[in-house]
Amino acid sequence: MYTTVQFVHSYWAYLALIILTITTINVLVSYFSGKEFGARDFRLALFTLIVSHIQLLIGIVLYFVSPLGAKAIASEGMSAAMKDPNLRLYVVEHPLAMILTVVFITVGYSKHKKKLTSKPKFKLLAIFYTLALIVMLSRIPWANWF
Repeated sequence: MYTTVQFVHSYWAYLALIILTITTINVLVSYFSGKEFGARDFRLALFTLIVSHIQLLIGIVLYFVSPLGAKAIASEGMSAAMKDPNLRLYVVEHPLAMILTVVFITVGYSKHKKKLTSKPKFKLLAIFYTLALIVMLSRIPWANWF
């Protein structure tokens, strides 16, 4: 089960990163060029929200079946996990950063729906989705991606 969940989580991460990047670029360009908020923008923001939440759910499952997640804390102890930089990345830093990423996406999406005009909608999405992208990029385990 571990290898299957890890495989799905790894490849879904590419989709999550790509769609977040595309949406972030779209809202930044639209905000600075003064475009009107349309159905395409709404769908991109919604698709980013959905993809990121699915990735989070897969990641939570992976955290509990992986030897680098909750099992590492149980076997090694939290102090040993915090001393090892690689283990700390998988046990603490990556999960926390990705939860924060999903929180930023969710807050940005929720807040933008309450605005009535295009400029504030794009501004909120630009702020929160850019923060989400920065946090996501900071804690991806790049050594395992290539």
